[in-house]
Amino acid sequence: MGALSLAGGARAQAVALTAQDHADLGRVEAYMNTIHTLKARFLQVAPDGATTQGTAWIERPGRLRFQYDPPTPLLLVAGHGLVFFNDSQLGQTNNFPLNATPLGILLSDHLTFSGDVTVNGIARQPGQIQISVYRTASPGDGTLTLVFADGPLALRQWSTIDAQHQETRVTLFDVELGGTFNEDLFNFIDPKFLGRDGSPVTGPAPSRP
Repeated sequence: MGALSLAGGARAQAVALTAQDHADLGRVEAYMNTIHTLKARFLQVAPDGATTQGTAWIERPGRLRFQYDPPTPLLLVAGHGLVFFNDSQLGQTNNFPLNATPLGILLSDHLTFSGDVTVNGIARQPGQIQISVYRTASPGDGTLTLVFADGPLALRQWSTIDAQHQETRVTLFDVELGGTFNEDLFNFIDPKFLGRDGSPVTGPAPSRP
């Protein structure tokens, strides 16, 4: 089972943009910057083809939670400038700066397809527009591709490509925009520090038979 490919370099190069490209990028910017909170079900396809499902919460700027359905032992939480990835089966947690990941572009306070972000691809199909971007100052962090339904615009999918050219794709469905979320969703507490009832414990974590 694979987690989101959030870190690692990727070869990226800017492309020349047409007047139509600039118009479409402006529409997508305006749409994305109306999104503050989003909740959805997701289907994730890992580089090895393995699929997982779960529930995603996004709160811009900088917050995300991917709660994978059982029996997948994974949890991903972004908040306070960090991304935490926990595998409860292995008993391991990794963390890294959000601004060193392509997904940090999606979670930015105000998305702009210029300046700090460079467009390296834009494609259109009937009813769909796809935009690939990377951080201008650090293309090695990876490439993010956003896929939107067009007419009306709606975020439907994103994918990341890492330094090994490994792609992880996430498709959203049952999307709900707006609303408020409990802040605890975006605070990561290592499961080994939780009691049997899921509440934090003080001192050594209790043993789990």
